[in-house]
Amino acid sequence: MYPTIESLATDLAAGRSSSQQLTEAALARAEDPAGEGARVFTRIDHEQALAMARASDALRAAGIVRSPLEGLPVSIKDLIDVAGQVTTAGSVVLKHAAPAQRNAPVVDRLIAAGAVLVGRSNMTEFAFSGLGLNPHYGTPKNPWDRTTGRIPGGSSSGAAVSVTDGMAVVGIGSDTGGSVRIPSALCGLTGFKPTQRRVPTEGTLPLSTTLDSIGPLAASVRCCAIVDAVLAGEPPVAPAPRELRGARLALPETVVLSDMDATVAAAFARACATLQDAGASIEHIALPEFAELGRLHARGTLAGAEAWAWHRQLLNTRGSEYDPRVGLRMRGGEQMSAADYIDLLDARRRWIAAVEARVAGFDALILPTVPVVAPPITELQASDEAYFAANGLILRNPTLINFLDGCALSLPCHAPGTAPVGLMLAAPGGHDRALLALGEGVEGALRSAGSNG
Repeated sequence: MYPTIESLATDLAAGRSSSQQLTEAALARAEDPAGEGARVFTRIDHEQALAMARASDALRAAGIVRSPLEGLPVSIKDLIDVAGQVTTAGSVVLKHAAPAQRNAPVVDRLIAAGAVLVGRSNMTEFAFSGLGLNPHYGTPKNPWDRTTGRIPGGSSSGAAVSVTDGMAVVGIGSDTGGSVRIPSALCGLTGFKPTQRRVPTEGTLPLSTTLDSIGPLAASVRCCAIVDAVLAGEPPVAPAPRELRGARLALPETVVLSDMDATVAAAFARACATLQDAGASIEHIALPEFAELGRLHARGTLAGAEAWAWHRQLLNTRGSEYDPRVGLRMRGGEQMSAADYIDLLDARRRWIAAVEARVAGFDALILPTVPVVAPPITELQASDEAYFAANGLILRNPTLINFLDGCALSLPCHAPGTAPVGLMLAAPGGHDRALLALGEGVEGALRSAGSNG
């Protein structure tokens, strides 16, 4: 179990610790040459973080506590603008770009809540992969099975490992096709992808302006709910947990249960049984729309088209500096015509309406976040075939919810000491707080059963 926002806030309030102590410990881990910090961060703001921590302690001594995040170390994904810093998005192409003129709104909201920003977290270059590999800045190793060296998941790779390794209490990531939920699932954390319109994306380097969303990776559902409220500009409180008795969960039989490995299949089955024992109803349903996504994307994807639009000049002038696998995927967007793009937007609206009609009356969808445990880094580095196969499989389930314009939560459902496995709860757009309340109930049941890592 990782320390939660509320447990740390309680210690700070009681004088058992200080923001400066917490920040010094986080920085020590981040800067330990024997640790993962060199691959977790593209930039560590040592002096600024300590200054923010001292300021937080001074405010607390004066009786001012701005939110439950007051004084807690937070990492920021390297595609989010911080004034005076270069937003490189995990790439060397932008290494010498002009620094950001102002903070992204989410950064201003975190600072106003009293968070201590420890640094910029590493990521898949330009966020265009679910695996977390980065040939420029290195790939942080998953906390599970460091001997083998497994992927952390992406694209918010550094965000996840910053939390698992105690370099931050919360990592702020982005999620276009699963980039918060995938590393959360593979690393044993909880991650929340809000409805796309809920949290402002201004001041973030886009992958897909249609699909990008910003959310937290943290120790618990309540942690995610508190941070989500801060990012959304709402009062920083978590909703009351929802009782599972009477909750209706829809388990799609289409696509999402295919190609599971034995570890994920067993953990997911145990988790479903635990939730049913706690009073939840799980109903298997057909969702044929999920099988249609390949056909809808036959002419290209929203992410591919929108990434190409943003990157086309850089790719044409400095394409050799990109991760070749990222550049290859982006160049695919060049083949999509304006008419194809408009047709896809229209098809998406119809698809969303059809899926929402099928799940009406259910409190959430339930499905495995990722159908496999984290594969070894070296296998994916060595083979394009293995890389693209793993990327497609790992992105498959989370991407469905981005296309739905929904909200989703990934929480650990594996037994302690075993490979991390994520259980995803998802709902149509706008149901964020209800989903988080349900997630707290699910988390409580899984913890009681000893199956949430």
